[in-house]
Amino acid sequence: MKLYFAPGACSLADHIALNETETPHSLVKVDLKTKQTEDKRDYTAINPKGYVPTLELDDGGILTENIAILTYIADTSGRLMPEGGIERYRALEMLAYISTELHKNFKPFFNPAASQAEKDEGGKTLARRFAYIGQSLDRGRFVLGQTISAADCYLFVMLMWARKNGIDHPPALHSYFDRMRDRPAILKSLQEEGLS
Repeated sequence: MKLYFAPGACSLADHIALNETETPHSLVKVDLKTKQTEDKRDYTAINPKGYVPTLELDDGGILTENIAILTYIADTSGRLMPEGGIERYRALEMLAYISTELHKNFKPFFNPAASQAEKDEGGKTLARRFAYIGQSLDRGRFVLGQTISAADCYLFVMLMWARKNGIDHPPALHSYFDRMRDRPAILKSLQEEGLS
């Protein structure tokens, strides 16, 4: 497998999942401004959407979007996702929440044309969304309980962005972030992306 990524972008969640599951993979860095890969290929020829992540499968197929890629990595590795029952749907529910309620609301922080009022409103919304997740951590060490999941890989990246942009989040998420950051797969992913 080959992961197309930009350092510190949401593709870091997939990178963490690959390392957490010890899935063999290679990495291709993408410049999101020029839409070129590090070896000067046109990235939009690989992923016409023009953003990361993109996972190139061993058969040459292309998969995009975090929920799909994280679920694929979990399913093919047999790790990071409950195999069945309501627990699997809870994992998908949390992945969707992180994607639509957290990730989406960071938009003003990545848009140079966004006003301070838009950033302030986005920050308030994100603080409320993080508070909800903070409550779920009362049940266990990870978002879904005692076992790490694909949702944890994604949430870690959202918390990195929150810290970078000064967005409030509850104490439970501060200690969660510190625990996650010390995991070997996360340390390795950060180092490989030049973020450590």
